[in-house]
Amino acid sequence: MTDALSKPLRSFRDFYPFYLAEHANRTCRRLHFIGSSLVLAVLATATLTMNGWFLLAIPVVGYGFAWLGHFAYEKNRPATFRYPLYSLMGDWVMFKDVVTGRIPF
Repeated sequence: MTDALSKPLRSFRDFYPFYLAEHANRTCRRLHFIGSSLVLAVLATATLTMNGWFLLAIPVVGYGFAWLGHFAYEKNRPATFRYPLYSLMGDWVMFKDVVTGRIPF
C-alpha cells in the first residue's frame, strides 16, 4: 500500500481504510482488542470503586498493548504519532467491528 500518511488525511472517513491496512496482522488486532477491553475494565473499576487513581492505568494498558502489536508484529509505526484523534477513534471503531464480527478476531 502506498504511504497514505504522505498526504494529509482530512477526515476520519479517509483515515479509517488506512488505519485498517495498518492492522492487517491478526496478532496486532488482537492486542489492540485486549488493550481496549482492559481500558473498559479499568473505567468500570474506577467507577465502581470511586477511585480515580485507576484512571492512570488507561494509557498504559491501552497504548501498551497497541504499540506492542505495532512494533513487534505489524512492524510499523503507530499512526497515533501523526493522527492521535483519528487513531483513538479508529481503535474504538475497530473494537466495535471486531465485536460485531465485521473484522475477524
